[in-house]
Amino acid sequence: MASDGTSRQAAAYPRRPFPRQEQPWPGLASRMDPRPDHGETSYRGSGRLTGRKALITGGDSGIGRAAAIAFAREGADVAFNYLPAEEADAQEVAALIRAAGRTAVPLPGDIRDEAFCTRLVADAVRGLGGLDILVNNAARQHSVDSLADITTEQFDETLKTNLYAMFWITRAAMAHLKDGAAIINTSSVTAYEPPENLLDYAATKAAIITFTKGLARQVAGRGIRANAVAPGPFWTPLQPSGGQPPEKVEHFGAETPLGRPGQPVELAPVYVFLASGEASYVTGHVYGAVGGRGGP
Repeated sequence: MASDGTSRQAAAYPRRPFPRQEQPWPGLASRMDPRPDHGETSYRGSGRLTGRKALITGGDSGIGRAAAIAFAREGADVAFNYLPAEEADAQEVAALIRAAGRTAVPLPGDIRDEAFCTRLVADAVRGLGGLDILVNNAARQHSVDSLADITTEQFDETLKTNLYAMFWITRAAMAHLKDGAAIINTSSVTAYEPPENLLDYAATKAAIITFTKGLARQVAGRGIRANAVAPGPFWTPLQPSGGQPPEKVEHFGAETPLGRPGQPVELAPVYVFLASGEASYVTGHVYGAVGGRGGP
């Protein structure tokens, strides 16, 4: 036990209260206090993805960044998408991928645009020389207390980022994915326990699960697997850039039995497993990492 009576597991990472903080959307990991742990110094690979080629959306920070670092250290080349405003974080990720001896293909752009999503896949395939792993991870989350205050513009942006982009990118990727390929979509615990302030976000995360399960059946005959990950509260730029009210950021994750939010690095092994041959009989499944509350 730690000196304050908590378990070592619960005390391994920062716990609330966090400093009060706000950022303009989409937010940067480099401006968060404390900075999230994406595995920059802690993740150690063991060759589980040697020679594989992955495309990750939202790879500049948060869960996508953790997956990008882990994939590279497991032997994969990685293309990743991000918004131009996130360039500073993206350059850090590219450097970490290259430091692992792998090819990094940073691809800035807005996935709310169908034409860009099609180009994104083509550019990733060109830069990597193929595609084996697709991780649809980028998300839009904006806290609004009342349905009456969710504008049509916000609703449209959330659905385009979280659902339309997943559809457009996956559809384009299908021409390149072959037997043994893996698709991993990021859902959320909000699909199971929708908070009252995230109605549009939670609805998209539930739809991602249904899409993934149906897709898994459709592509199984081609030897392609499709799974989803449904994280609980994780310490990412989504939270201080409008995903939570500022007063809730200070105590983010406190409601879980572990008493803290997860750090992105704690999800990296789940994405590696689902991308690897070790998960050869796993498809249409939803993996939860929720700190002990809710989820699949």
